Amino acid sequence: MDFKFSEEQERFRQEVRGFLEGEIRQGLWQPSCDAWIQGYLPEFTKRVAERGWIGLAWPKEYGGQGRSNIDRLILTEEMLRYGAPAACHWFADRQIGRAILAYGTEQQRQELLPKIIKGEAYVGLGMSEPEAGSDLASLRTQAVEDGDDYIINGQKMWASCGMFMNYIYLVARTDPEAPKHRGISEFVIATNLPGITITPTMDITGSTAWAEVFFDSVRVPQRYLIGEKNHGFYQILNQLDYERAGLERLMGNYPLFDAIIKFTKETKQNGKPLSQDALIRSKLAQLQVEFEIGRLLTYRVVLVIEEGRAPNVEAAMAKAYSTAFEQHLASTAMDILGLYGQLVAESKWAPILGMAPHSYLGSKGYSLQAGTSEILRNIVAGRGLGLPSK
Repeated sequence: MDFKFSEEQERFRQEVRGFLEGEIRQGLWQPSCDAWIQGYLPEFTKRVAERGWIGLAWPKEYGGQGRSNIDRLILTEEMLRYGAPAACHWFADRQIGRAILAYGTEQQRQELLPKIIKGEAYVGLGMSEPEAGSDLASLRTQAVEDGDDYIINGQKMWASCGMFMNYIYLVARTDPEAPKHRGISEFVIATNLPGITITPTMDITGSTAWAEVFFDSVRVPQRYLIGEKNHGFYQILNQLDYERAGLERLMGNYPLFDAIIKFTKETKQNGKPLSQDALIRSKLAQLQVEFEIGRLLTYRVVLVIEEGRAPNVEAAMAKAYSTAFEQHLASTAMDILGLYGQLVAESKWAPILGMAPHSYLGSKGYSLQAGTSEILRNIVAGRGLGLPSK
C-alpha cells in the first residue's frame, strides 16, 4: 500500500507551512496547545479566509475551492502541528458547513456558507445540557412552533466557541411527546437575537473557550431549521462522525509533543542530554509509535469520506485511540519535567511555556468531548465487530 502524498499535495503542505511559519516569525501568535478550540484570533481567521482555506473542500458554487478531503487533511494537520489559533472558524468549517450542505435549504446555503468562508461566521456548538451531556437524546431545550417561527426555551452547557460565537448551532426538542431519540431538530441561529444570554464558563485550565447559553422565549424564523423537523438526532449522528474524526483529537497538543522532544535534547543531567537516558528515550519512542498509529487511523477516516461513505466506525475508533494518546502524552511530559512540570505559563521558571500542566489538566476531558470513550468503544464493538449489545 502506498501512503505517499502526490507532488501537488506536498507543494500544498509546504505552502501552508510557509504561511504559518511566516505568521510566527512576525510575532502574530505563538504555538499553543488546544489552539483549535481555545485560540481565538479573528485576524488570523481572516487571513486564512483570504487564502481560500476555509471551506476548502466545499463546492465552488458556494464559494469553496472544490478540493479534496485529502487537501483539507493536510491543511488541518499543519494548523495543528504549529498550534495555530484557528478556533474562530474551526467548528463552522469542520462540521456546521457540512451539515448545511447535506441537509440545509438552498437559501441557507446561500446565506450562511459565504459568511463562513469569509471568516465572518463564528459558529458555536449548542448541544450539551446540564442534565444531558453524553446522552444527547435526553436534552430538554424546547422549540415550539408559533406561526412562521419557533419559540425556544432552555439552556446549553459547554457551548464551544463561547463568547466569540455570533452564530450557534442549536439542537432542540420539537416534539416532547415523541420517543427521546425522535422529536429533535437542528437550527443555526444568530446569537444577537433577543432572549439569548451567553455566560462564559471557565474550565480547569483557566480557559473560557466554552459558555452557558440561556434561551428565554427566543423567536427564531422557521427558515433556520436545518433539515427535516424531528429528524435532527439522526442528522447529528452523521455530523458527530466528522467531529470525532478530526486530527485535532490526536494533534491538539502537538506543540507539547514537539517541545518535550526538543527539551530532552537541550537539557542536560549529569553532563548528558536527557534524550540519552534509556528510560526517557523509551518513553518518547513509545509516544512516537502511538502517534503514527493514530495518524494512520485518522487518514483512514478521510479516505472513507473520499469514497462517499459515512466514517461511523472508523471515526469512533480514531477518536477513542487518539484521546488516549493525548492523555498519555500529557502524563509522559509531566513525568519527564518532574516537579517543574507543575508550573503554569505565568511562572518564569515554567519549562516549555507551561504547556505540560495545561495539557495534563485539559486532557482529563478529552475522553468526554464528542462522545465518551465508552460510547465509542460500544460503536466499534456493535457496528464494527457485530458483537451483541447484551
